[in-house]
Amino acid sequence: MAELTRRSFLLGSVLAGAGVLAACSGSGSPTGAPVQPSSTAVRRAEQARRSPGGQQVVTARLTPRPVEVDLGGRIVSTWGYDQSLPGPLIRARAGDLLRVEVDNQLPAETSVHWHGLALSNDMDGVPGLTQDPIAAGARFAYEFTVPDPGTYFYHSHSGLQLDRGLYGALVIDDPNEPGKYDHEWIVVLDDWLDGTGRTPDEVARDLGIGATPSESGDAGMGGMGGMDHGAMDMDMDGVDMSETMLSPLLGGAGDVSYPHFLVGGRVPEDPIVFTATPGQRARIRFINAGADTAFRVALGGHRMTITHTDGFPVVPQDTDALLIGMGERFDVLVTLDDGVFPLFAQAEGKTGHGQALVRTASGELPAQTRPGELERRVLLGTDLAPRDYVRLAEQEHDVYHSVDMGGTMSPYRWTLNGRAHPNIPPLNVTEGQRVRLRMRNMSDMFHPMHLHGHTFALTDTGLRKDTVTIGPMRTVEIEFDTDNPGQWALHCHNAYHQEAGMMTTVSYLA
Repeated sequence: MAELTRRSFLLGSVLAGAGVLAACSGSGSPTGAPVQPSSTAVRRAEQARRSPGGQQVVTARLTPRPVEVDLGGRIVSTWGYDQSLPGPLIRARAGDLLRVEVDNQLPAETSVHWHGLALSNDMDGVPGLTQDPIAAGARFAYEFTVPDPGTYFYHSHSGLQLDRGLYGALVIDDPNEPGKYDHEWIVVLDDWLDGTGRTPDEVARDLGIGATPSESGDAGMGGMGGMDHGAMDMDMDGVDMSETMLSPLLGGAGDVSYPHFLVGGRVPEDPIVFTATPGQRARIRFINAGADTAFRVALGGHRMTITHTDGFPVVPQDTDALLIGMGERFDVLVTLDDGVFPLFAQAEGKTGHGQALVRTASGELPAQTRPGELERRVLLGTDLAPRDYVRLAEQEHDVYHSVDMGGTMSPYRWTLNGRAHPNIPPLNVTEGQRVRLRMRNMSDMFHPMHLHGHTFALTDTGLRKDTVTIGPMRTVEIEFDTDNPGQWALHCHNAYHQEAGMMTTVSYLA
């Protein structure tokens, strides 16, 4: 969708839609001119994040380029930041100034989004909205304050480049955290198809993304018309839709069948191995960098204690397994037993899994590695509660907005309030407001909804997140404070749904 890279078109859409959305979004929708990413308000917000006594500066360099990657005995051609997956770990402390130079050696435009960070709007990495795309052969320097500790990640926000190898972990340390654990393991989950005979762009074409109404055979854009997800027994030019992708927890579980699922960039046949000694405690930072797949994760023979989600602490909860939607992150603590154990990531509602090993003794895994914990207690992010000290202050909301998620398979369109991006009016706000947003999933597919530049609170529990997985026919209401001016994307983190239209803008107006 070339429109995603055209700043003038998108900002024109913001202006044109300013009056339209008030009618369908509820009370208090403001009016005015959009706050541009280059505005003094954005610079002022960034300056307020910076310490008056100076900051430690952390530098990094990313070079997106064509690479050959070893997935564990299988070499694939893809685009990546490194010769291995995921890309380089970037690490800083809360309050540091992060400077990352991107040298684009791809044959295409690109960008880098810093997923989950409430950073300066002009550094958010959404081409056409917060910056011009980084042209092939060009360089761009991202520089911003990292405000909050936690587990985050970075990835391309250009087209379907996320479904290649253009992602990596971003960890922001809390200098005041006691760190009562012996090991820290960063576990990145991914679904993989690039270089296996097709590319994400070819899959998108076969799904019908970018097709005109006449090419797709149906002019309908919204609602539940067309072909629903309960009957995906078709083969669209190489996109294997014969598999029934359904989850008892999430409903429709994806649109694309993947040949591989990765843990730490490797297939189960040649897994990464984490080593420790019995009785030690490990902090595991889970990141779902997948494009179309949620993962049900368990460590065989163990229970996990969830301590954080999307960077923010939660009331600790013990569980056997954890369900992680695309874009979500969870931190857990585990006290390790004696033996060799599978760290198992089942592709939710799909055939296949990723796997790593945790080894605290000699020996081999049993022949059957699928842990029984996957069928016991499974927690979702919405099952958690926040620690009291990270709750939003209680107050009445100033603005109320509502978005309904919908979609069809034929034509392949995913919509908000019946429209596909870039024809969706923005959600207008002004600085200094408390905003309540109702998100209703009117489709039979789950949607991990991600808001850029902010963390929000679920209104029923107060849980702080930036990405929330919403099941079919479910409604989630969130609240957030408009303390970070600019133009911010709100979209489904299924990369194919986003590319097919399920994206809008939270637009600050002056």
